[in-house]
Amino acid sequence: MTAVLFTTAGTEMPPPGGVPGVVAFWAVLLVLGNILPSRFGITLTPSAAVVHNVRRRTIPWADIQAIQVQSTAGIKSIVLHEANGRSTELRAPTTGFLSWDRHFNEKLLTIETWWQTHRGPDWTPIPPPPAWWNTPPTPDRNPFAPPK
Repeated sequence: MTAVLFTTAGTEMPPPGGVPGVVAFWAVLLVLGNILPSRFGITLTPSAAVVHNVRRRTIPWADIQAIQVQSTAGIKSIVLHEANGRSTELRAPTTGFLSWDRHFNEKLLTIETWWQTHRGPDWTPIPPPPAWWNTPPTPDRNPFAPPK
């Protein structure tokens, strides 16, 4: 819409919906921008992590093998690695240049603590998948195990 405004500024053709249409568009975008992020995140229960992304998923704590921070284009997010090989990236909490979350590390620590506390005494780390022939051997310590 902004591009239409700039490209039609010197012509007689008004933008679609006129100026009130452009103002309404930005107002709707602002409201959606504030409502939608509150739908994303994670709910910690004693039995599972309930991930609220586009779809809601319940991941039992015993199925989670690792929790790691992933950085993509300067935005840090939390990724849950499951025993079946599936990785789930959380849409919140995240932190980055334009949306800095100064409590990101505390939230990460909270999620890790819940995982370590509630995964159960029967939880055992699953060894990582075999490496390619030309990669260095994996160390004796399980890379999916929590830091000590």
